[in-house]
Amino acid sequence: MRTLPKALTPYKLFIKNICRHFTNQLETAKAFADGKQVDLHMIKTGFDPHIYRTNQLIDTFVKSKNLVEARQVFDRMPKRNKFSWNLMVTGYVKCGYMKDARQLFDKMTERDTVSWTMMIGGYAQIGESQEALKLFCQMQQMGANPDRVTFAGVLGACSYFPTSRDCKQVHAHVIKTGHASSLLVQNTLVDTYAKCEDIELARQVFDKMPARDGVSFNAMIAGYARHDYCEDALGLYSQLEMTGIRPTQFTFAGVLSACAGLSYLEQGRQFHGTSIHSGFELNVFVGNALMDMYVKCNSIEDARKLFDTMPERDEVSWNVMVTGYLWDGQVDESLILFQQLQRISFDFSQFAFSSILSACVSLQACEQGKQLHALVIRAGVESNGVVGNALIDMYAKCASIEDAYQMFDKMPNRNPISWTAIITGYSQAGCGEGALDLFSQMQRTDVKPDQATFASVLRACASLAALEQGKQIHDYMIKTGCESSIFSGSALLDMYAKCGSIDDANKVFGVMPERNLVSWNAMISAYAQNGHGMEALQLFEQMLQEGTKPDHVSLICVLAACSHTGLVNEGRSYFDCMTKDYCITPRAEHYSCMVDLLARAGHLNDAENLINNIPLEPDARMWMALLGACRTYGNIELGEHAAKRLIELEPEDAAPYVVMSNIYAAAGKWDDAARIKKLMKDRGVKKEPGYSWIEVNNRSYAFVADDSSHAQTEEIYATLEKLAEQMKIAGYVPDTNFDLHDVEQEKKEHFLCHHSEKLALAFGLINTPPGTPLRVVKNLRACGDCHNAIKFISKIVGRKIVIRDANRFHHFKNGICSCRDYW
Repeated sequence: MRTLPKALTPYKLFIKNICRHFTNQLETAKAFADGKQVDLHMIKTGFDPHIYRTNQLIDTFVKSKNLVEARQVFDRMPKRNKFSWNLMVTGYVKCGYMKDARQLFDKMTERDTVSWTMMIGGYAQIGESQEALKLFCQMQQMGANPDRVTFAGVLGACSYFPTSRDCKQVHAHVIKTGHASSLLVQNTLVDTYAKCEDIELARQVFDKMPARDGVSFNAMIAGYARHDYCEDALGLYSQLEMTGIRPTQFTFAGVLSACAGLSYLEQGRQFHGTSIHSGFELNVFVGNALMDMYVKCNSIEDARKLFDTMPERDEVSWNVMVTGYLWDGQVDESLILFQQLQRISFDFSQFAFSSILSACVSLQACEQGKQLHALVIRAGVESNGVVGNALIDMYAKCASIEDAYQMFDKMPNRNPISWTAIITGYSQAGCGEGALDLFSQMQRTDVKPDQATFASVLRACASLAALEQGKQIHDYMIKTGCESSIFSGSALLDMYAKCGSIDDANKVFGVMPERNLVSWNAMISAYAQNGHGMEALQLFEQMLQEGTKPDHVSLICVLAACSHTGLVNEGRSYFDCMTKDYCITPRAEHYSCMVDLLARAGHLNDAENLINNIPLEPDARMWMALLGACRTYGNIELGEHAAKRLIELEPEDAAPYVVMSNIYAAAGKWDDAARIKKLMKDRGVKKEPGYSWIEVNNRSYAFVADDSSHAQTEEIYATLEKLAEQMKIAGYVPDTNFDLHDVEQEKKEHFLCHHSEKLALAFGLINTPPGTPLRVVKNLRACGDCHNAIKFISKIVGRKIVIRDANRFHHFKNGICSCRDYW
């Protein structure tokens, strides 16, 4: 909701400069026409007064945005020069008709720097960065020389990319062609590097500038504020004051955003006073920035006072105030403002519904979101792409996936954001197959997926462990050039890790041209989840050596790696140095990891002591980790205590009941186990059914225990019986402690043989060629007998088998599991 300017520097200055550049050429022509040497010049240059006068007429129509009349005059011209073509292209670009501009541009037989520059800048303005860069390359191939305005346009296009790679390449070309000293280019470089999250390079360019103006400072201050370097933004404002350069409305927007980021209410009030002394008391742009600051500093009353006294309000003013009330939890006040808007006949077509809908999502205020939808319909803006996308996102994140799809289905024009919103909604709702199906539909349209789309569909593949489909999407990313970005590269890495293909994850990480903290964390987590604890710790140390500072997620990954591999001393050491070495205050997630680390290693008393002495309120994750370990080590007394606390925290969760019942059953306390089950029934608590699924030929097949619904049921059970015989010969003995039915031994063995993961494995063995690795996902923790049995199966069938359960990955090969039976 920050009201920072959307980069005044590259875009508005770009248009201003290109128009001035073009006008200068027309005025030069006019001077020749009026001069005494006009006849001689006409002979030498081919100057045609008729074309000149017609061009002036076209220019008049273009400036009044009457493109129909301009085009009619243009089409009737018996003869045109490059000014004629440039004028018409300029008109289309400035009015946003890029398709028409491109058609005309492609017909030009003679193009100059102005022609190329206008098209590049036009594509940059509408966010089609790839097309802008493509034209820039073509321009050079055709022998046209870019000028400073061209570079401003192409650098503006680079600002839409998530990394600074393309900006660096253009920057090198700027230096090579001698335009590095241009103030316009330098300002645009600062702005673009900042938007590409390379704030250090932006500052380097800023510091090396021989001369700076207000635009230079505004771009740097805005960059700092945008990326939460708020102290630096305020420090730079102090430098601006010392230069004597007068602050502008954009300066105040930047520093007020910085105050909001730091919750510096008093300093924000000081800037309020300064803005009044600087003559911006009546400026609506500054007023909106001030309101935004007050809202984010939790001073909604000050925001409302300012709102009520503003002599002029625009759609942003109302948007900030309405959203501010929502953020403050004052939903009724927000709706009252809506009613006021309706009474004053406000033009809702200009209202920023998308911001309010986003606030509804964050607050889970779904009913208010639906009321907003009704207002959207009344305002006649439901077909607006931005609003429609926000509605899809709101419904999807409020778990109304059907409403989200209905909104998506009736959209007249869908762009990559629309498709990404609905694919993300399906993926987050646990409908991974639906997300993949939607992605297939998208591929059959003219809409090209972007990095966010790929990230969403890769998450769907990860949730299903659909490795083969993930690989196909990886190939598609390579073809579209999206593989190399940090954003989609990290999603790709995560997909391979969650599909249990750690080697592929490592390859993606190894070829990433740039890595950020998200990339490092994803790879450390991949090692941790797949049982490679030492490799995870080594990678963490490498990250530190390369100068990347860890965050709280990094330490969660490290502690999880220690927990999964029994590295108790190492885990204690990393936990102890969090605050001292990395300035990270432990959160509940870190304490949960430590409890799990200690409890899993059998240090149950230490784990309980940690829970009892942490400076936070112990949450369900900590007690669940302790309860799970009590089951492993048969500690009934401590298990009862942990289960009691869990039931108090989450009375509707079946897990503590089930685990405690299992502890009793394993100890032969069948009456206690039955009592727990009755308690569950009496309280209406339902156990989540266990199921497993496997991907075969790009389809996922799910199984439950004793499943008989599959078309190949007889073949599946016959395969399991054959395997059981081979396993017994190899020395396998069913561990009936993991069957918790109060029945005779033979029945227990029967139940164990038909667990869902074994059925899925049998199906995979039947339907894939010999030697093919098998990957099975289970929604619950795999039982100890299945773990032991799969070790035998992997050796008998000569295949690699990967099991992903609720806690981690198990890689089975030649009778050995990657967890080394520590899980």
